[in-house]
Amino acid sequence: MANKEALKALQERLAQRLQDARQQAPARSWLAVDIAGQGFLLPLDQAGEIFSPGALQNVPHSQPWFLGVANLRGQLHGVVDLARFLSMPRAVPAGAQLSEGVRDASRLVAFNAALQVNAALWVDRLMGLRNASALQLMPPVAGEGKPAFVGQCMRDEQGRSWYELNLAALAADESFLKIDA
Repeated sequence: MANKEALKALQERLAQRLQDARQQAPARSWLAVDIAGQGFLLPLDQAGEIFSPGALQNVPHSQPWFLGVANLRGQLHGVVDLARFLSMPRAVPAGAQLSEGVRDASRLVAFNAALQVNAALWVDRLMGLRNASALQLMPPVAGEGKPAFVGQCMRDEQGRSWYELNLAALAADESFLKIDA
């Protein structure tokens, strides 16, 4: 009889834990990247595969921020220098003749296939994964002009600022889709 009561109590505790887990909002997680010295957070559900930069095929008459086309796992992806797209200063343009150490740290982060955009962002460095619990939301700065796809600013435990980058909104942005010069 004691075993039945213990089993019933265990089942009730498990049922309560499952109910609590369903009611809690899932924690947001991001891929943290460095682009031209600025930290960006790419939502994991919007980011795709990560690739080492390979050969880029130049596209004539395209915007300066459109670095070219890369063959990533048999699919052609447009490669975008987000720093240039956002008019951020960069010491060396992405895709330029980089030193081996700098090029080794650079990566291409493809958009998730669900976004239906064959594009990848050139990032200077991967900075690991970040979870919402390790970040503090910063109050918006009055008069700060930023595009709609650049979200809220957060600060990590080391004091570094990170801007959330909504890849779905970026993929739908008219100026991002217009690569011809």
